[in-house]
Amino acid sequence: MAHRVGIIGLGTVGSRFVEQFGRHADFDLVAAWDPDAGACAENADAVDIMADAAAVIDTADAVYIAVPPLFHREYAAACVAADTAIFCEKPLGIDVAESRALVALVARSGLPAGVNFVFSAAPSATELAALVRAGEIGDVVRGDLRLHFAEWPRAWHANAQWLTRRDQGGWIREVVSHFLFVAGRTLGPVTLGTAAVTFADGPSGVLSETDAFARFDADGVPVVMSGTSGGVGPDVVDLTIRGTSGSLRIWDWYRLQATDGGEWVDRLSTDRAALAADAYAAQLGELAKMLRGEPHRIATFAEALAVQELVEQVLATHA
Repeated sequence: MAHRVGIIGLGTVGSRFVEQFGRHADFDLVAAWDPDAGACAENADAVDIMADAAAVIDTADAVYIAVPPLFHREYAAACVAADTAIFCEKPLGIDVAESRALVALVARSGLPAGVNFVFSAAPSATELAALVRAGEIGDVVRGDLRLHFAEWPRAWHANAQWLTRRDQGGWIREVVSHFLFVAGRTLGPVTLGTAAVTFADGPSGVLSETDAFARFDADGVPVVMSGTSGGVGPDVVDLTIRGTSGSLRIWDWYRLQATDGGEWVDRLSTDRAALAADAYAAQLGELAKMLRGEPHRIATFAEALAVQELVEQVLATHA
């Protein structure tokens, strides 16, 4: 039997999942709502639009929370009160103490609950971790995370202007968090060593970061992050795990590449669209397992909290 799922939040990502849930045999998308009437209208042909978030929670057996971070706790707590399973966007929030309380609340509820880190199930990340653990690159020496965004937010996220604001946006929360999650799953628990972040309007302003450096430790392995935004050129999103006999990298999110000292060689398809589709299908397959009470790879609330704590520590270090 298909899982009856609802969506709260029909922005860029929420609307994408309207399509993804519709494609997946394990799900029946039965309800959705967004505070923006225009976003509701744009999706009305694909899903029944409810009067409010409470109606979505009452209608569905599981709810995907895809609103901005400031509202995650409110809707997750409402799901707990209604005994409705939860699939929440990351980060859990921007207030660490509030998120810790939410994680405890969800744990006490015993409900199926997970967080949408796409690298939970994306082949680029799961195969990376499997190859590292199998000794494909020898002993791991270090990790390097490089990022550059010519514009922030990116063009496809232009309607989500909250991403430009320091209170809940920025590319460290939005993008770096995904790769800290990968590092934790691949190498082990991650802690922050040093960091320096620069903001467009200074430490006391409201705009999100323009450049950042951080050095993490992942169970004894150094992971160095360098990121910038602004300036013409292709975007760069590249996590490389370097070993004594080779290296592996996640390139452009969904491509997995390897080298033994020569040119990078793709280990999966080079068709990015197909790889992205595979990643979403794998994520929903794991979500279905979670809702059935089976072992799954979906990120737990505790894992999401660990990533949030790291991200907020980085953002607190003003250059």
